[in-house]
Amino acid sequence: MSSLDRLPTLVHLTRRLEDAEALDGAVHALEPHVRNLFASGARGAVLRGDWLGHALHPAMTDLVLGSWTSATVLDVVGRGRWSEAAQTLVGTGLVAFGPTAWTGWAQWSETGPRDKRVGLVHAVTNGVAVGLYASSYVARRKGNQASGTGLALLGAAVAKAGAYLGGHLATSRNVGTHHPEFDATTT
Repeated sequence: MSSLDRLPTLVHLTRRLEDAEALDGAVHALEPHVRNLFASGARGAVLRGDWLGHALHPAMTDLVLGSWTSATVLDVVGRGRWSEAAQTLVGTGLVAFGPTAWTGWAQWSETGPRDKRVGLVHAVTNGVAVGLYASSYVARRKGNQASGTGLALLGAAVAKAGAYLGGHLATSRNVGTHHPEFDATTT
């Protein structure tokens, strides 16, 4: 029995994703476009959070995921009583999604092959989540709260999978802007 067989299933699957060379074609196709749009020059430095000494992407994800999670709480606990507030929260997450994705792409461009593979799946997963939340928003605007709630719940499940991959990149793989001063030892 190998050491991978003793790992939790989610860790094992994530490690397999890191090793999935089949994703390299898509990574190489996207890389120059991402670098040009989000990662070069001053724009890249701003989006990565170089000016802050800390990655900007994790802070941005809090607004998106926090809005969507709050909408889910209102949908489930309120059972329709807070449908307008839930719709506003879904919309807030949708508006914040674009800039959040830009910061993620800027970070992605600075990573190695294993992280780029995971980052690509993270981005695709989040793309599916935003599609579900956008559909939820449209359904809510048309007065179909039940459909809007169902789509948001499905979006929440997909977003959590994407958040797991993002958390893996940030914590396990240590991806992100990191100011060298944090490495300095003090007494």
